[in-house]
Amino acid sequence: MDLKLFGEVFVTLLVILDPPGAVPIFLALTGQMERRTRHRAALQAVALAFGVIVAFAVLGRQILGYLHIELPALQGAGGLLLLLVALELLTGKTDDSRNEVTSNVALVPLGTPLLAGPGAIVATMLFVRRAHDFTGYSAIAVGIVAVMIIVYLVLRFSGLLVRVLRPSGIEVLTRIAGLLVAAIAVQLLADAIGAFVTTYLHSPH
Repeated sequence: MDLKLFGEVFVTLLVILDPPGAVPIFLALTGQMERRTRHRAALQAVALAFGVIVAFAVLGRQILGYLHIELPALQGAGGLLLLLVALELLTGKTDDSRNEVTSNVALVPLGTPLLAGPGAIVATMLFVRRAHDFTGYSAIAVGIVAVMIIVYLVLRFSGLLVRVLRPSGIEVLTRIAGLLVAAIAVQLLADAIGAFVTTYLHSPH
């Protein structure tokens, strides 16, 4: 196995996925759930993120090419989706419907685009492009699995904070998480717009 490539994949994805940064958002969306349901949500979110990242690692270029989608469009779509989630967190509208969307929040926005977002997808696709043999591909695969295990463990045991924060603390955390998600969404949209402008300026007229 290519240990150098493994290290690059592991560190890069760990920084992009940012497990500690995902904890406030995870607790904001699942803080009122029962412990077992919250643990299942963590597993579902990580499983979906793993599936999406692997799918784009294997077929990313073909999927985007077939649908004629540029990477900035993927960033923009993720930004818009996160912006809707941020508005719900900031206004508290998720409180009333949380029981109905128990599994949904694990898939969207936790699994994607928060964990398996444009950054993780693009980074993985670039790493796959650098690999040319089994040692390279195995290093990427092991790196992705290792990062996902860490993300799951962080989310799985983040429930300990629920006992400390209590419902009032969870409510405050929800508003803070909404602000963070809004900032992430705006950054994604800004990056997408910047990429579109750059592409347009450099394209032949």
